[in-house]
Amino acid sequence: MDRKRHVAIITTASLPWMTGTAVNPLFRAAYLSKDGERKVTLVIPWLSLQDQELVYPNNIRFSSHVGQEAYVRQWLEERTGFKSVFEILFYPGKFSVDKRSILAVGDISERIPDDDSDVAILEEPEHLTWYHHGKRWKSKFRLVIGIIHTNYLEYARREKNGRLQAFLLKHINTWVVSIYCHKVIRLSAATQDYPKSIICNVHGVNPKFFEIGKKKLEQQQNGDQAFTKGAYYIGKMVWSKGYKELLKLLRDHQKELASLEVDLYGTGEDSDQVMEAAKKLELAVRVNLGRDHADPLFHDYKVFLNPSTTDVVCTTTAEALAMGKIIVCVNHPSNEFFKQFPNCRTYNDSKDFVKVTRKALADEPAQLTDAQRHELSWEAATERFLRAAELDHASTKNLSKSPSNNLMSTSLNLGEKIEDLSAQVHNFVSGFEVSRKIFGAIPGSLQPDEEQRKELGLVMPAGI
Repeated sequence: MDRKRHVAIITTASLPWMTGTAVNPLFRAAYLSKDGERKVTLVIPWLSLQDQELVYPNNIRFSSHVGQEAYVRQWLEERTGFKSVFEILFYPGKFSVDKRSILAVGDISERIPDDDSDVAILEEPEHLTWYHHGKRWKSKFRLVIGIIHTNYLEYARREKNGRLQAFLLKHINTWVVSIYCHKVIRLSAATQDYPKSIICNVHGVNPKFFEIGKKKLEQQQNGDQAFTKGAYYIGKMVWSKGYKELLKLLRDHQKELASLEVDLYGTGEDSDQVMEAAKKLELAVRVNLGRDHADPLFHDYKVFLNPSTTDVVCTTTAEALAMGKIIVCVNHPSNEFFKQFPNCRTYNDSKDFVKVTRKALADEPAQLTDAQRHELSWEAATERFLRAAELDHASTKNLSKSPSNNLMSTSLNLGEKIEDLSAQVHNFVSGFEVSRKIFGAIPGSLQPDEEQRKELGLVMPAGI
């Protein structure tokens, strides 16, 4: 009998879309499967060609999921330096233009055979369960772990009628996450709070960035100038990703920062507006197309500026630290993990931003210790995840063992019955096209269409 834990990692995006929910679950799958102790399956969305054109950069397109899997595996192996053994499965997805997200079509849980339905890791569980219609995750899997990536409430507050939207979203998120997840891990305190959740950064840094940092360290030890450029920022070019805050800081303090030059790198829906706003500044602020952060173009920058408060544990901030740079970021719960590193410089207000940025440009970065490198690594992130998830302790279908106290047992049973009823309500509401549209689902997303079934080799359900 195969005694290995079977871990299915389900996420909301895939390469070549360079977003956090594409990259981080991919590395998680690689490092959870590396020691051979577990059987790991990564479950990612498949987009038909018309949606690929909306999402994937640089005209990268795939005629089949086989080609996309080959691309994903090659990208990963080039960065980790080892060949991963986990399985990749695709589920049908569609791109929601208004939400700027990929949403599932049909029941994702069907992609995992019942014999392998042991542990499910839902990367962005709220996102994956808003419109879920099918078997309840908790019923199919022994253990369901939700990892909260995104500060959805902050995004909602920035929309029209933001307070009302955030209020409603908070309660919907709490509802769906509680009925579908046994455990919830929040990457930082910047995310929405959930009952019985824990805060733990379970993300690491692409090993390539440590190689860049080591080369910079060698330059410093040889007496060479390792960093010849000043300040930069890289991120998806939408206002909510910190560009609004950064350009306001620069505009309000142009005199104090007269000699400052800043390079912005990104591609996104607000690129033209960001460029126009940058042109109005007296400072030298250059706006450039997005690139891979590991590109040699970025190696010589000394200071990474990131004023964003919507990111949870910003991937590019961690990468900049691994490359040996100084980072300047706002004093905010999303940056709490980074404060342990000497090259992290935080500011409290706009005047403080000027002071901290000037000092960062004048200083030389501190050298990372081996312990600090490890803390940033995916090896350490995997260790933190295994501790937080208690993956090796939950091995039975019934996670809630019957307590000896009859009153407590009755209370738990009542709670389970209420939760079951709540899950039935969600399943009922999510099963009608009208109610799905009211709550923002993509029309026709209850079941994959004929094209998606053909592309993924899915069988048409009986009765359709």
